[in-house]
Amino acid sequence: MVPSKASLHLAALLAAIPLVPALAHTGTGLASGLESGFLHPLTGPDHLVAMVAVGLWGAQLGNPAIWVLPITFPLVMALGGLLGISGFELPLVEPVIALSGIALGLLVALQVRPPLWLAALIVGVFAIFHGYAHGRELPEAADPTSYAVGFVLATGLLHLAGILIGILIAWPSGAKVVRACGAAIGCVGVYFLLASVGVIE
Repeated sequence: MVPSKASLHLAALLAAIPLVPALAHTGTGLASGLESGFLHPLTGPDHLVAMVAVGLWGAQLGNPAIWVLPITFPLVMALGGLLGISGFELPLVEPVIALSGIALGLLVALQVRPPLWLAALIVGVFAIFHGYAHGRELPEAADPTSYAVGFVLATGLLHLAGILIGILIAWPSGAKVVRACGAAIGCVGVYFLLASVGVIE
């Protein structure tokens, strides 16, 4: 299904919001502890939009996806975090994180309804890269455990925010708003993808 013209206009408006910093993980110098861990996903727009999109998509897919996807993401994200802590070199982290915004945004905008296992697989693959990015910064924190608890808690809240917005699909106009949010998230993902490969600064 193709998003309506009004939805695309709203998406373009939302995508025009200035995005600073361009990348959440380069040179941010995050402090340690619960507060910095909690703020990490919230101050990284590339993380933020993807995690909200997970909640939006889950709401669109309905039960049980509305809970399975937001549970799958942080669980797999923790595995990605361990990869980052271990020093394993995972390539293309920032481009794939940006790609997650594009893919998840499009899935919401187009109301794609794959089987639950496939939806969980898509979310899980992207979660590895988000978790890896967190994990690479975690060893530098003075209190790694608090840092991990902080970013997992923030991730859960972002998923919940997406679910709450996704509830709007109960109304026809609300469904259009949700799809417009998906389109906007996709646009944000394009911005970060271009930034990650140096096309824009």
